[in-house]
Amino acid sequence: MSGPKLDGLEKIRGTGRFTDDLTRPHMLHGAFLRSPHAHARIQSIDTGAALAMEGVVAVLTGADLPVKYGVLPVAQDETALAVGKVRFVGEEVAAVAAVDRSTALAAAQAITVVYEALPPVFTAASASDENAPLLHEDRRKKTNILRRVQRSYGDVEAGLSGAHVLSKGSYHYPGSTHVPLEPHVALAEPDGHGRITLTSATQIPHHLHKALAKVLQMRLQDLRVVKPHVGAGFGGKSDPFAHEICAVALARETGRPVKFLLNREEVFYAHRGRHPADMEITLGAAEDGEITTCDFKAVSCGGAYASYGVVTAYYFGVFLPLPYRLQNLRFDTRRLYTNHPPCGPKRGHGAIQPRFALEVQVDRLAVALGMRPDHLRLKNLAPPDSQTCNGLTITSNAVAECIEQATAAAGYGEKHGQLPNGRGVGLATSAYMCGAGHPIHNNKLPHSAVQLLADRSGRVSVLSGTSDIGQGSNHMLAAMVTGELGIPLRDCTVLESDTDLTPVDLGAYSSRVTFMAGNAALDAARSLKATLAQSVAESLGGDSADVVFENQRVFLPGHEPEGVSFVEAVALAEETHGTLAATGSYTPPTQGSRFRRESVGPSPAYSFTAQVAEVEVDLETGVVQVTDIWCAHDCGKALHRGIVEGQIEGSVYMGVGEALLEEHLFHESGLHRSPSILEYKIPTVHETPRIHSILVESNDPAGPHGAKEVGEGPQLPTVPAIANAIFDACGIWLEDAPFTPDRVLRALEQKERGS
Repeated sequence: MSGPKLDGLEKIRGTGRFTDDLTRPHMLHGAFLRSPHAHARIQSIDTGAALAMEGVVAVLTGADLPVKYGVLPVAQDETALAVGKVRFVGEEVAAVAAVDRSTALAAAQAITVVYEALPPVFTAASASDENAPLLHEDRRKKTNILRRVQRSYGDVEAGLSGAHVLSKGSYHYPGSTHVPLEPHVALAEPDGHGRITLTSATQIPHHLHKALAKVLQMRLQDLRVVKPHVGAGFGGKSDPFAHEICAVALARETGRPVKFLLNREEVFYAHRGRHPADMEITLGAAEDGEITTCDFKAVSCGGAYASYGVVTAYYFGVFLPLPYRLQNLRFDTRRLYTNHPPCGPKRGHGAIQPRFALEVQVDRLAVALGMRPDHLRLKNLAPPDSQTCNGLTITSNAVAECIEQATAAAGYGEKHGQLPNGRGVGLATSAYMCGAGHPIHNNKLPHSAVQLLADRSGRVSVLSGTSDIGQGSNHMLAAMVTGELGIPLRDCTVLESDTDLTPVDLGAYSSRVTFMAGNAALDAARSLKATLAQSVAESLGGDSADVVFENQRVFLPGHEPEGVSFVEAVALAEETHGTLAATGSYTPPTQGSRFRRESVGPSPAYSFTAQVAEVEVDLETGVVQVTDIWCAHDCGKALHRGIVEGQIEGSVYMGVGEALLEEHLFHESGLHRSPSILEYKIPTVHETPRIHSILVESNDPAGPHGAKEVGEGPQLPTVPAIANAIFDACGIWLEDAPFTPDRVLRALEQKERGS
């Protein structure tokens, strides 16, 4: 795969159509009244003044949409508008549809709500207190603990007591948010016959479709979800949202199209970003450096609603063994309800926080053992074709090559411990999944499916429910199909994410699309290819197994001039078979136990990464500058080097932001401290290091053409690599991210005092 990205030109020219580019005749605009309280009962709502305003067409409150929903079947705790009480500042209380946006915003503010303030729950300690106010009184378990996961594998106590060296650390990782260029936006259109089409910037059309049907008590057949171009998501558009549900509800009530466009401040309150986490970790090692034991605890404040939080509690622990050979593992993780905007999945969901703790602790263990950190890691790596102590199946695994290539390119061996004071290098490794092995809704249906249509003009259409959110999955699908059929990309059309027209795909999350939809596309392409080959072989007098598809020609080896064009091959097949179509699908192989408690974590394959960061620390000001990052990533097979390198660079960039700048912080009232891009700092060109992408190919046996994920895994080692580089530069272990100047100076002062 090579050449320009399939949708690149229209995005460069500005001709690509995003949801907010769409307008409709008689379209109404939606706006929300949001809660000023973190925790309060709603005693009354008066919408009379809003409804009396000129240009206001409809108003909804929680009483109009009482059905609970959630992306996970095990945690259905949200309503589109607050019912009975509010649980965070910024929660949607009422929705207005009006003839223009300014009228809708004014009408929302004209709604009068009487609240009874309740004590808020903001911290892990207060949420864990059995006497704390409950955020969800109707839960069967009368607690603010959404999910606690306790697992133990091997003999952890024996591993701890028998260790030559024990290394312990406590870490804090802050919440952060996605900051996609495109804010949340949705447009609902009724057809006058009881059907409604929702066009939305979403990563999960299939799950959104199901949530709409549930909340609105409508048949799935009467709802259509379409995803146009999306201006990035990074996980932040992986939930069903209030603006999507209210757009459809208001369109149904008014009989007119309704658009909701959230401003940037509203996006910060919609959130669903990184979970803040407090973590404790203990590693034990033998005298020769073999890591014998890992004991890990984590508690996370997840905000007012569940989102993916049940999964997060598992992800905090289940990926800890990777990429190491570890026989004794114990983890105890909790995800709590608090009166903040709900957290959810952000790039590297559930694995970023524990990876920070683990990889810094591995370096600390190396110091205690007197070993070089890269040598300690190389000694403890799990091999290919093996299984972790908690049952994760490793197929291909080139993490050793990743470490070797990243350290060689960075000159790690020559620089580590040898650079002048204030300069240093740090190493970290990681692994990440290629899609979840079990679907969100437990069933045996395919996780991805693709349909192909071959027109007698020679054009092939690819129909897929995948969500291209900028990562290039449409290009991947087209390349998979055209590569099999020997035709150029320009002769292929990809139609994706339309629940009326495309088969189901579970969505763009968990780095699943290339692996799963790619396999489905190959399955469909090979089916169509077999049909074409049979017809051509019969025409040319040969064996269909020998037919070659190349350069828009279909021929038998050694008989190219006697072959036919691809267009002619389609015509020959259509004469025999009628209209040409093919289908393909992918369902991950069964791995591990199917019991509920063991269903989170297994994946058909895992990617692996090693990163070296080089930093300069100003010992007077505490400012950390990351000058270079070398990222070696085992992507299985690089299907398109440019896209793979772009994903690596994007992951590293986001990791640098979380290492140096990003923190989702709130005032004591629960009000967001920095709900704008001006105040919430992300790296500019001045904070972004030189990023050196190194592609390592292990050719996974189950991946499409050997490919594995690249969209999330490369971010996991960035923060710990920078932390380890700071230690190499000035001898301080930073346990709280981000590594701001005040934290660096405080650690330097503590080092000077010997504390």
